[in-house]
Amino acid sequence: MTDVVTATTRPDILALAYAMRHCNALDAVPLNLTEPQWQIVANYLQPVSLQLGKVLIEQGVKDRTVYFVENGTLTVHYEDSKERIRIAVVGSGSVLGEGAFFSHLPRSATVHAGSDCRLWCLTPLRFRELSVRHPDLALELTVAMSAVLARRMYNRPKRIAVT
Repeated sequence: MTDVVTATTRPDILALAYAMRHCNALDAVPLNLTEPQWQIVANYLQPVSLQLGKVLIEQGVKDRTVYFVENGTLTVHYEDSKERIRIAVVGSGSVLGEGAFFSHLPRSATVHAGSDCRLWCLTPLRFRELSVRHPDLALELTVAMSAVLARRMYNRPKRIAVT
């Protein structure tokens, strides 16, 4: 993860909940938690601000952090063996990094901010803590991220968004 600026003032987690609830994209995160549940989950997430053009995820890097997009758009691209670049766009209410989060493999693509963005990151360590203290919420989060991963894998143009 390069060029990421962590926010100093914690944004309201309910803005992320709103973004997820109102996202109609194929890769929307289907996570319908109550406000008290969101407040618990917020304790395990770190807000991140990313400026236009900055890199969030680099192809080939071994990092399992997952990012939930509160607002903004991000572009996802990679170079294949023929040096072609393929692009997908991910916006508010979606997730990035779920592929590496589940697979333990290096990042499969590079992600840049297509606009100024606000995201929330979840590291594997914080997810483990959530799993121990609130297993029901960790399961809800896992199922929601898995649903996005599955939908992206079934939709050829969105496969590149699996990072």
